[in-house]
Amino acid sequence: MSTVNPRRWWALAVLAAAQFMVIMDTSIIGVALPEMQKDLGFSQGELQWVFNAYVIAFGGLLLLGGRLSDLLGARKVFTAGWVVLIAGSIVAAAASTAWVEVVGRAVQGVGGALIAPAAMTLLMMLFGHNPKELGKAMALYGAAAPAGGTAGVFMGGVFTEWMSWPWVFIIYVPIGVATLAATKLLPAVESRRGSVDVLGAVAVTAGLALAVYAVVRAPEVGWGATETVLELVGAAALLVLFFVIQKAIRQPLMPLGIWRVPRLGSANLGMTLLGAAWIPMWYFLNLYLQQVLGYGAFASGAALLPMTVLLMLFMTVITAKLMAKVGAKALIGGGLLVLALGLVWLSAVEPTGTFLVDVLPASLVSALGMSLAYIPAMMTAMSGAPQEQAGLASGIVNTTYQVGSALGLAALTALATSQGAGALGNLPALTDGFSAAFLGAAAVAAVGGLITLLVMRSEKAAAAAAAGQAQATPASRGEQVGV
Repeated sequence: MSTVNPRRWWALAVLAAAQFMVIMDTSIIGVALPEMQKDLGFSQGELQWVFNAYVIAFGGLLLLGGRLSDLLGARKVFTAGWVVLIAGSIVAAAASTAWVEVVGRAVQGVGGALIAPAAMTLLMMLFGHNPKELGKAMALYGAAAPAGGTAGVFMGGVFTEWMSWPWVFIIYVPIGVATLAATKLLPAVESRRGSVDVLGAVAVTAGLALAVYAVVRAPEVGWGATETVLELVGAAALLVLFFVIQKAIRQPLMPLGIWRVPRLGSANLGMTLLGAAWIPMWYFLNLYLQQVLGYGAFASGAALLPMTVLLMLFMTVITAKLMAKVGAKALIGGGLLVLALGLVWLSAVEPTGTFLVDVLPASLVSALGMSLAYIPAMMTAMSGAPQEQAGLASGIVNTTYQVGSALGLAALTALATSQGAGALGNLPALTDGFSAAFLGAAAVAAVGGLITLLVMRSEKAAAAAAAGQAQATPASRGEQVGV
């Protein structure tokens, strides 16, 4: 067993800050989009790619990032990820045309896909020796993700209203340089022999990208249109090809045996549906604040701060204690159901509503549900994987959350538009569209909560299953981890 790192809490601060910034990158551009559209010439249909280019590159390449982290060493990959993220930020800030902006955002997503799984691997190395410390570290690290997503909306409002939209990207340059200087706090990890499944990485990334592209475009061209059907069929074919490749090669990107880890599948399903409900919630809530209640960019971001405070408080202080008492299954399932309750409450928004009545209480209930479910789902998805596959497990759970976010937002945007959300200036129609999106997100969260409670094994059952795997023959253990 490795010795305890005396600087592990300082290292955690670096990792949590990185997680905060990577997730913030998905949300900070939200309130800046109208100004970017005006300056760069995006059409209304093209504008969404400022968000989706990042999410697709990030979610599609996370598995590759996890594999590279396991092979090349987590600190090296973490450092390389920040170099790529800084480069993408410079391109995005300096863009003078729409296509350059989209390229810059995609490069930022590649950097994030390297950073996120490497950071999780480093966290497990630093705190895996002590379950109590690991729980506290995971709570702090996990809280950085939803807090970063929510704070991004606020900071985007600050930069857009008082400076200019390129600052939502420029901010990553000094922060990235400071993070690179702080990587000496992170433990060095030796490289190990192995190959990278490039074909598998291309197949899964292209499949996920094509699926998101089809869902995003479907409201414009029609869900039954030939091109939509062909795109979805093509996406399914690429994903099937990915699994065929994983089964056929000796050192796959994602050894399929990892899915035998107890509760890995159910935890990742929970993360998928959590992302599909939470990200659309803050997206449409921000639109309601600006387009219906008339808030400016800064005021809209500030209105979301109470959610951030609650998330940080519960995730860092309360959720870990509750998990020790009631277990992950109850918190994931219960948290998703509480999120669904908050979203149903939000669906009652009115065209003449107010922040204190229509937004604040329901948003706090939603944030409570998120804070209860996120950390237990993340820890459950990671806890059963062997140490040499920590990067892979992290890549999987981050991928499911990001893909769920992208697909959920695309589908609920289509729902909102069909119910009137595209009628700018018509407050009743806008409100009806946003209300429909909140109800749709509530249904997603409720389904996730019920599935978790019905399907996920209890901690005792999972421990028994893990003990049974530990008694397997060497040959079957080798098959189980895909080596």
